[in-house]
Amino acid sequence: MLALLHTSPVHVPVFDALRDEAHPGLELRHFVDEGLLERARAAGPGAVAADVRAAVDRAVADGARAVLCTCSTIGAVAEAYGAEAGVPVLRVDRPMAAAAVAAGSRVVVLAALASTLGPTAALIEEEARGAVRPVTVRTVLVDGAWVCFEAGDGEGYVRLVAEAADAVTDADAIVLAQASMAPARELATTSVPVLASPRPGLTAAVEAARVA
Repeated sequence: MLALLHTSPVHVPVFDALRDEAHPGLELRHFVDEGLLERARAAGPGAVAADVRAAVDRAVADGARAVLCTCSTIGAVAEAYGAEAGVPVLRVDRPMAAAAVAAGSRVVVLAALASTLGPTAALIEEEARGAVRPVTVRTVLVDGAWVCFEAGDGEGYVRLVAEAADAVTDADAIVLAQASMAPARELATTSVPVLASPRPGLTAAVEAARVA
């Protein structure tokens, strides 16, 4: 069983669909706590570290062979607990960050939440150091996108993200920092590669669960 830690219920059907498409038969168990993101936005990711650890512990107690955190804002906090959790704890955006570094030296990060920009940029820079590749990361906050998301306007949310991606120039890769932004990848018309986290993140977690 693979457990997924979400900060929004919108991610549940997305990952279920990816599971059905690429990993049929895999048991996914979803743990949703919207308050984690709210508190992390207000006081920083470290403020929810204890709650994230408790959520991971619950998942492990339920039989999880690995835990995937789908929230970029608190991903580093979850991942850091892996050494103590007894099972692999992964952040959904790490494989995406590695792909961005491999794509070239100019990476643009798009996010709908300001709290996501710093953690995502730091992750890409970490991957670049590990790969010994020079990378310049530029961050862009997509104006109005989160307002659409909170209002339940998924179409407007995705459209604004896609428009922001199409406006990017002088980049080797565009990173969609939040898992919820993934549908914009198909809507964008830019020639720059647009990278989203759900599919590669789930694949990495499935592999980790099988090895564990």
